[in-house]
Amino acid sequence: MFLFIKLYFAFKFCKLLNIYYNMDTEKYIIGNDFCSSGETVDIINPYTNKIVKKVYKSTADDINTSVNYLTKIFPKFKNLPVYIKSEFLERITNKIIERKELLAEILTLETGKPIKLSEIEVDRAIFTFKTGAEESRRLGGEIIDLDQLKGSEKKKGIIKRFPIGVILAITPWNFPVNLVAHKLSPALASGNVILLKPASASLCCGIEIVKIIKETADEMKFGFCPVNVVTNSGSEIEQFVSDDRIKMVSFTGSPLVGWNLKKKLSRQRISLELGGNAGVIIDESADVKIAALKIAAGAFAHAGQSCISVQRVFVHKSLFNEFKKLLLEETKKIKFGNPFDEGVLVGPMINENEAKRIQLWIEDALGKGATCLAGGRRVGAVYQPTIIENASSDCDVNSKEVFAPLLTLTVFEDFKKAVEEINNSDFGLQAGVFTNNLSNVMYAFENIETGGVVINDVSTYRMDSMPYGGVKHSGIGKEGIKYAIEEMTEKKILVLEI
Repeated sequence: MFLFIKLYFAFKFCKLLNIYYNMDTEKYIIGNDFCSSGETVDIINPYTNKIVKKVYKSTADDINTSVNYLTKIFPKFKNLPVYIKSEFLERITNKIIERKELLAEILTLETGKPIKLSEIEVDRAIFTFKTGAEESRRLGGEIIDLDQLKGSEKKKGIIKRFPIGVILAITPWNFPVNLVAHKLSPALASGNVILLKPASASLCCGIEIVKIIKETADEMKFGFCPVNVVTNSGSEIEQFVSDDRIKMVSFTGSPLVGWNLKKKLSRQRISLELGGNAGVIIDESADVKIAALKIAAGAFAHAGQSCISVQRVFVHKSLFNEFKKLLLEETKKIKFGNPFDEGVLVGPMINENEAKRIQLWIEDALGKGATCLAGGRRVGAVYQPTIIENASSDCDVNSKEVFAPLLTLTVFEDFKKAVEEINNSDFGLQAGVFTNNLSNVMYAFENIETGGVVINDVSTYRMDSMPYGGVKHSGIGKEGIKYAIEEMTEKKILVLEI
């Protein structure tokens, strides 16, 4: 029976590869049209290392044409009634629901993400667009009394948010459906127009979402499409980030690229969602069984390729041996390999070079006295879930973002010292704390230098409606639909004397 199941998934994977590869070369969208060019980009599945799709590569002229178009149609979209914009997002949501299986399959083909995790990601994107539809109806303002000094009698202020215009959205490959949704949903909800540049490794996911948006705009007879998608390289799109026609850059990706982008801006706003080397603390009051279960999933799911994946784990001395035993047991249960096998949690890294990189980092840590308790091996781009003990804080596996299925274990005795270890990082995105001690909860919340602190769960937890963003090298600005809308709008005051 087991052999039959394996053969079934192997057959399904090969069939999808053949079907998808035999499709026409994917076009990008400029203005309200599908476009092609004389050059293509290959999309390579990281598990098979085979080409699964070809995409036409857009040009610098395409970007310029798109920005001109979006600038022109911005007033039209901005001035649509709220109920129309809300309906627009609702219809987009419903189309994503209808195409959930297709989107999940494309996601796994492009990135090697395990199929069950791809399905979860599409569900999250559905929620993200649905929430955008709801938030579009809640773009309220405020009324303030201005009669606070003599001479301002009878004056009141009405404050309202207005969309800012063309937003350049640059998205990564690790969550290529939901992170596209996190750029587009709040931008559309608040009346902005968007030029999307998806990661080169996952272009089809971004294009598929924009196809849905164009189809919906056509059905609603807009006569225009408020989102365009280009397939240029990152270096080509960077030439436009300081263009006066672009009012904001929303970027999710590596810190190196993100901070370099910021240096190139003129007067544009920027939102940066960057990397992390997330830490988790387990104090002496914690439930170690729950902690071990959640940390194994939080560190190794998605092959650790999430900016909030658990990377550094600090365990109280009294629980260290018990926790280590439980964690090793949970890790042994994790299946890795073929991403179309329903039981697999850890698929390949995005390419073999990334797997080779992490191998070098591990070898460096072992050479400096660390111990490998589990994993430490790779086959092609697939890296086994790996646990390292006693790695010094200056080792790459601790000090940098591993972006791989790897965690480090460190013992502590004093909770405040553990918090200091969490803060001993250039990054500050999210942290987790397993504790039943209220004093430790509040101390962690007040003193851990991250954008979010998660109690009795891992740093990897994210509800798509919550404010999300980091400090230090992890970025600036906030996502989460309501909070992203604040980033993408401008407050204006109307002063009245009544």
